[in-house]
Amino acid sequence: MLAAMSDFAMLSSDDLVTGEAVALDLPPASVAVRIGSGILDVLALGAVAFAVLFLALVASAHADGALQHVALVGSLIVVFLVYPTTMETLTRGRSPGKLALGLRVVRDDGGTVTAQQSFVRALVAVPEIYVLSGGPAFFSCLVSARGKRLGDYAAGTYVVRDRVRLSLPPPPPMPPALAEWAGRADLRTPPVPLALATRQYLARLPTLDPASQRRVGELLAHRMSAYVAPPPPPGTPPWDFLAAVGAIGRERDLAGLRRDESLRARLVDRRR
Repeated sequence: MLAAMSDFAMLSSDDLVTGEAVALDLPPASVAVRIGSGILDVLALGAVAFAVLFLALVASAHADGALQHVALVGSLIVVFLVYPTTMETLTRGRSPGKLALGLRVVRDDGGTVTAQQSFVRALVAVPEIYVLSGGPAFFSCLVSARGKRLGDYAAGTYVVRDRVRLSLPPPPPMPPALAEWAGRADLRTPPVPLALATRQYLARLPTLDPASQRRVGELLAHRMSAYVAPPPPPGTPPWDFLAAVGAIGRERDLAGLRRDESLRARLVDRRR
């Protein structure tokens, strides 16, 4: 029962969260796949380095030694820091090797990697991969449950397999007994972890034993009640209350989308 509670009281750290608060369990990339993507990235980096260094040498061919030294240092900064940071940021965590093998860098909470995190990963990669031939990265990936290299630890990121087939179960419908109450209930947007835990609980409800159904449901219903007013009718089962809250939220979101679509249609008609 405690294991069942822990499944819903907190989110799995390997879950990515969509805009509908649905957890997508994207597994971390294996060490072998990361090595493959790393080799492709090194080849791409070599091509970029050749082009940048060639342009730098041509531009500084008739300059003095100091300017040539500056051009060389600037070229190395562009190759090892600016290029990987820009590439990873613009592609939302995908380098050439990761694009080819269906991988992506994400934050530890599953969100899109930021430019700062991409810069930290690129900075640590210089000694970790290029100076020490990838040895620290290899052994770090082996001992990490998520296959994280040292740059991932420093940046708070990890690499996931992005090509995962998505199959979402239909959300639970509004319980008929709570339809009248739901029509006058006021719902504030709950935190994403709570909304996700509720969705997971309702999806797994038939697989839980009765005691766990009641215990976990009451825990989630207690936390969710802070965002709903008035409270449901006395004696309402916690799973019915949670299903009704989810249905209220979906209906509210759909109403907002319909309003936005209607507004866009009116604006288009006026322009015509």
